[in-house]
Amino acid sequence: MIAITREVASYVDSLGVEEGIVVVYSPHTTAGITINENGDRDVVHDLLLAMGEIFPDDKRFRHMEGNSAAHLKSSMVGSSATVIITKGRLDLGVWQDIYFCEFDGPRSRRFLVKVISG
Repeated sequence: MIAITREVASYVDSLGVEEGIVVVYSPHTTAGITINENGDRDVVHDLLLAMGEIFPDDKRFRHMEGNSAAHLKSSMVGSSATVIITKGRLDLGVWQDIYFCEFDGPRSRRFLVKVISG
């Protein structure tokens, strides 16, 4: 799980949008986007540990690529997050970050950002 809040905030700032929303999206089937705590790195550890227990690799999976657990984790987390922009800033809680979640890597990945002002 990689914190990407600074990159997203920098992009929003470069556009000069004062009010609106930003959508952060992962175009990958084995990666996701989520918002969670940034104050204690153990939260990330615990999330990944729990997901590994809920969705372990299983020899019964039929997907030829062998990464079914990564697809399940991605579906559980989701492919996008939406954040409100207020007074030119991401309106996140004091302990929140936006995370890119890599479940089948490392790989070369990207995320997309769409800002809607209004």
